[in-house]
Amino acid sequence: MARIAISVCGEGRGHATRIATLVENLIHEHEVLVYTSADALGFLRGRFTGEDGRVDVREIPGIVFQYTGGRLDVMRSITAGLDYQARQLGPLVDRLIRELEAFGADLAITDFEPALPRAASREGIPLVSVDHQHFLLAYDLDALPWTLQWNAWFMSHAVWLYVAEATDTVVSAFFRPPLRRGWEHVVQVGPLLRDAITRAVPRDDGYVVSYLRRHTPFSAIEALADCGMPVKVYGLGHRDHVGNVSFHTIDEQRFIDDLAGCSAVVAAAGNQLIGESLHLGKPLLVLPERAHAEQMMNSHFLAGMGCGQFVLLEDITRQQIRRFLDDQGRFRSAVAPLTGRMDGTPDVLRVIRHRLGTAEVGRTAAGISPDAAGLPAASPASPVPGG
Repeated sequence: MARIAISVCGEGRGHATRIATLVENLIHEHEVLVYTSADALGFLRGRFTGEDGRVDVREIPGIVFQYTGGRLDVMRSITAGLDYQARQLGPLVDRLIRELEAFGADLAITDFEPALPRAASREGIPLVSVDHQHFLLAYDLDALPWTLQWNAWFMSHAVWLYVAEATDTVVSAFFRPPLRRGWEHVVQVGPLLRDAITRAVPRDDGYVVSYLRRHTPFSAIEALADCGMPVKVYGLGHRDHVGNVSFHTIDEQRFIDDLAGCSAVVAAAGNQLIGESLHLGKPLLVLPERAHAEQMMNSHFLAGMGCGQFVLLEDITRQQIRRFLDDQGRFRSAVAPLTGRMDGTPDVLRVIRHRLGTAEVGRTAAGISPDAAGLPAASPASPVPGG
C-alpha cells in the first residue's frame, strides 16, 4: 500500500470529476490525501465521506475565476491569480511540506493546482501531472484560428507557473492532435470517466440535458425553454420551471441517468462533460463563453470532429438550438465510432503504477525493502505507456 497525495483545482466540476475517478480506483490499494478548494471541496467530501479513513479531503486556498456582469473577467482573474501567488502560495507550500512529511507521501498527483507540485519538489516526491490544460503546451494547435493559437500561447505561461516540472505529464482530452516537438514524452489519454458513466447504458428518451455555469445569462435559458423539447438543466440549482426547462440540483447518479437517457446535450464547453457525452453517444451543442479561450478551443475541436456544433453562450437563440436538434442525425454518425471508447482512466492508472514501481526500485536500492516501503511489487523494466 502506498500513500498518495493529490491536489485539485477547485474551479468548476471538471477537475473534481476527473480526480474522483482516479480516487475511486486508487483507494482499493492505497491511502489517499486530497487537497482542494471551492466547488471541488464539497463535491469530493460528499463523494468520499465514510470511505473507512482511506480518503482524507482537506481544504486549501485556491484560485477562482472572476466574473463581471455575468461574464468571465480575464484581467480580474489574472490579478486574482497574481495576488494568490504573492500572498498565499508560499505559506501554503510550507504547510503542505509539513503535512506531506507527516503523511509519508510516496507519490504526488496534481490536477492544475500549484502548491503541491512545489511542496513535492522540495521533498523529493515524484509528481504525476494529470490535467487538461497541458494541451496548451504539448499539443499542435495549428488547426485552431490564429486568435486562439495566440491565446493558447499566452495561457500556456500560466500552465508553466502551475506545474514547472513533473516526473510524468498526462493530458486528458476528448481530442488528440499530434504532439509538438519536444513534448513526445507526454501521455495522451481520453477523459477520465467515472465507473457510473462507463456502466451506463445509452438510450433516447426524448429530452435534452444541459449543464450550465452559474453566470449563464437568462437569455440562454429562454432560448432553451422554446427549443421544442423538454430540457433538464443542471448547474444552476433548483428553480421554478421556465417553459420546457426544469432545473435540478446536482445529484451524481441522477445526472448520469439523465445524461444516458437524453437525445442530445446543450451545455457549457467543458472537456469533461464533452468526453462523457461522446462516450454515451450524444451529439452536442456547446456554449462557450466569449472570453473563455479554453472553452472556445474545446468547441473548435468538437466541431472539427463533426460531433456537434458551438454557439457563443451570449448569442444563443432558440432558432439555433432548434436547427441543431433537427440536425442530430448528421452528428450521430460522427459520434458513433467514439461511443463507449473515450475512457482514459486505465492509461492513467498504468502511469501511476509504473511511477510507484520506480519509487519502489529506488527505495530497494537504498536498502529499503518493498514490504517496508508499503508498495506493491513491480518490475523495474515496466514500460511507461505512450500515446
